[in-house]
Amino acid sequence: MSMLLSDTRTVCNPELKAQFDEMQLHFDAQPYLALSQRIRLLKSLKRELLALEAELVAASSKDFGFRTAFDTILGDILPTVKTISHTIKHLPKWAKNSPRKAGLSLAPSKVAVSYQPKGVVGIISPWNYPIQLSIVPVITAIAAGNRVLLKVSEFTPHTNQVIKKLFIGELSEHCAVIEGEAQLSQQFSCLPFAHLFFTGSTAVGRHVMAAASKNLTPVTLELGGKSPVIITAQADIDKAAKAILFGKMTNAGQICVAPDYVLVPENLQHQLVRSLCSLYKKHYNLGVEGKNLTSVINHHHFQRLTDLLADAQQQGAQIIKPLDENQSDEHKHRLGLHIVTDVNDNMKLMQEELFGPILAIVSYQALPQAIAYINQRPQPLALYIMGQDKQINEGIQQQTQSGTFAINDTLMQVTADDAPFGGLGPSGMGNYHGIEGFLTFSHARNTLKTGGFNPKLGLLLAQNKILIKILKWLYLRP
Repeated sequence: MSMLLSDTRTVCNPELKAQFDEMQLHFDAQPYLALSQRIRLLKSLKRELLALEAELVAASSKDFGFRTAFDTILGDILPTVKTISHTIKHLPKWAKNSPRKAGLSLAPSKVAVSYQPKGVVGIISPWNYPIQLSIVPVITAIAAGNRVLLKVSEFTPHTNQVIKKLFIGELSEHCAVIEGEAQLSQQFSCLPFAHLFFTGSTAVGRHVMAAASKNLTPVTLELGGKSPVIITAQADIDKAAKAILFGKMTNAGQICVAPDYVLVPENLQHQLVRSLCSLYKKHYNLGVEGKNLTSVINHHHFQRLTDLLADAQQQGAQIIKPLDENQSDEHKHRLGLHIVTDVNDNMKLMQEELFGPILAIVSYQALPQAIAYINQRPQPLALYIMGQDKQINEGIQQQTQSGTFAINDTLMQVTADDAPFGGLGPSGMGNYHGIEGFLTFSHARNTLKTGGFNPKLGLLLAQNKILIKILKWLYLRP
């Protein structure tokens, strides 16, 4: 996302405020939507999504310059439809009141937690997965009974037009799609939402949070960072290379949880590079001329990636290209895999999230060195371990922090419908997916129920000494 939120005092434009007010009116007219209505809306959204599959694939490819059907279907449409199905199945259980223990001090009253919608929520989505990262939060917000304003990325105008087709008829009263450039995104963040959900860069996330704070709006930030891979001495290098290549080349590496750099034992580095190059030649033998390689989103981001490579090379890095030709096409903003070795912390590609088909390799001599390398840097959104020793893998898991964690795999942890997804520290705040997503968009309401028989009130009003002695005996003792 390209927006730069430099001034959190920006006044929202009248049209944007009017859209918010309209959605607020819809919510006020029906502040608690019956579960049967929520499920009906989700089923309708699923039907529309499946009907528009071909249009979404074509539109997404047009926005990227070229995007494989694989990346759109497997990375965007499939997880979105799966989320709807999972939510429909489990929503009745998620939304049930949760009985809690009242304790003797509250007897004979009963305590429970009920889940109520928050109100009108704002969702700001990015360009890299313009379908999934727009609609999945909307699904969860509607499941929790909220109304939604969805701000889509200005980089995906063709996909946005198809997404707008999803929210017609009754669904238009539950979600409105907002288009606009960076300034509108800034104004969007200043609206008095009941909750604000943002997916994008850490830098912009800071500004979103600052803007939301003016209205005391709670936020969920799904950010990014430099997600590392640790290859242990016990790893099967060829299998590790497969997982790394899949994670790096899917969607041309334009994924918030894509492997950013690899920490590999010094004596295994050559073998890893050789295996990565061999696999790339096998699966991407035509390079940027192939039909299985998605383009970088636009010329600006393509230039950013080539500048990172140039900066690293000027500072002594080795750039390894698996193919002798068809590694880059500036006109079509397409880039093949570039492996970078001999890196150091002064290089920009070791300071910025890469978000493209560039893979940095960092060698280490002993595992504690690799763990320390990660812990000395901001917590990543994902941490990947390649190795067969269960005890070593568990040790790494216990000694590090990250938003998500996967062993001998990449990316796939994000697709788990029944597990939360979210970052930690600079890589994000809060979770969604599964029940955690429902809870994110719900207010957990402490609910106390007392019947007609309530002797404790009389005793409390009289400040009964026997009652006080009983309570002290129950609670104020070692």
